[in-house]
Amino acid sequence: MNAPQKVLDSVFGSKPEDWKQHANGGGWVYKTAKVESTVYLHPTSIVYGNAWVYGNARVYGGARVYGDARVYGDARVYGYAWVYGDAQVYGDARVYGDARVYGDARVYGYAWVVSPPYIQGTRHALTLCSLTQIAVGCHVHDITEWLTQYKAIGKREGYTTEQVAEYGRHLAYLAAIAKRLQAAAKKAAKTKK
Repeated sequence: MNAPQKVLDSVFGSKPEDWKQHANGGGWVYKTAKVESTVYLHPTSIVYGNAWVYGNARVYGGARVYGDARVYGDARVYGYAWVYGDAQVYGDARVYGDARVYGDARVYGYAWVVSPPYIQGTRHALTLCSLTQIAVGCHVHDITEWLTQYKAIGKREGYTTEQVAEYGRHLAYLAAIAKRLQAAAKKAAKTKK
């Protein structure tokens, strides 16, 4: 099968003979890129440049990996996400949707790239920025520290009594989400063993 025009357009001046379909999934690989046979590459995914995809990695539905990027381990790249430059996505990391991971970025472990839980409060936004930390505005603390110290932090930052109570509820909600995600991560790790 000849490479579709969308694939040819990925590398300026490329010709159909510069591309091959990956045996496991049928995704498109340019002649300078490397994709190991253990990888699944969806038919609409494209790997080019000096990119390298290996291990048990999976690249799904329209995703692109290019430049000097690396995707490996049990990493998954979904949808129309792009991983490029010197970026690395590895471990149990998941990259979703229209995400762009590039430059010297490293995404690994049980990381997420798109849509971490986020709440816009009346003063500052709250983000569950990892499974153990929450950011409120520019302050980042462990979840247990927020839950025990939010009143003192809020008072120090000039929050009203109502705002402190509001942020206490938001923090408790994000902590509950983190607890569920931690349990799911532990379960997934046990299943893999």
